[in-house]
Amino acid sequence: MICGEGGSGAVFLSGCTLKCFFCQNYQISAGGLGRTVEIPEFADICLMLQRKGAENINIVTGTHFIPSLAEGIKESEKRGLRLPVVWNSSGYERTDILPLLNDFVDIYLPDLKTLDSSLGSALFGVSDYPQTAAAAIRAMAASRPLRRKENPRGQALVSGVIVRHLALPGLTDDTRAVLAWFAENLAGKALLSLMFQYSPPARTPGGRRPAGEWTRTITAAEYERILAMLDEFGIEDGFVQDLPEAAGSLPDFSRKDAFPGGLARPLWFCGGSGRE
Repeated sequence: MICGEGGSGAVFLSGCTLKCFFCQNYQISAGGLGRTVEIPEFADICLMLQRKGAENINIVTGTHFIPSLAEGIKESEKRGLRLPVVWNSSGYERTDILPLLNDFVDIYLPDLKTLDSSLGSALFGVSDYPQTAAAAIRAMAASRPLRRKENPRGQALVSGVIVRHLALPGLTDDTRAVLAWFAENLAGKALLSLMFQYSPPARTPGGRRPAGEWTRTITAAEYERILAMLDEFGIEDGFVQDLPEAAGSLPDFSRKDAFPGGLARPLWFCGGSGRE
């Protein structure tokens, strides 16, 4: 858990270093949605989130803006920001940039999407994803030991790494390889967040309809098989997402209230005045 009742102050950055065809944030990551924000305005956004009760600043997909974000957080702290900063990323980051991130990041929230180079190339557009992400995540865990504090909902992480893995339909063996790697390399050093929220997109970025396994969600049998892997590898510390009953509704970032079911409260919106 990275927050309590106040929620996480997510700030989405336009663009991404990967090309995942099933990205739920595709409008932002590859669709060009967003606008230029200068350093002072970025600091304003962070401070507004703090005033509204957010429990952290959650920077989503900011790898390609690291120098500017470092400057923006520094400016925010000069003006009174006291919240921990969460680095919410794909995991596709070079280890030589981590010292710059360590200057302002308290909690790392990276994906470990796959350890298969061919899948990395086919699904994400980069064949070196496995070795790059694995090295980055090990370095993140070495620099940020797990520390928690009490809050009204239990314990919240104030330092550490949560490694996310999204199970994909038909690829349980790939998930098995990721879980085995996590158990061998990060047991006791990081938390695992195992997700089952894959939702078939209506169309891929190239305009084609998904085919084969990509037209369905995870099955109950796959879900149970993956849960058994957690016992097999002795992974106990972390989070497991319930199996959705059906394909979820994707967020629509062209709307101010982007997330379905009131899952988030928008405080800033690039498509309008940006002010609540």
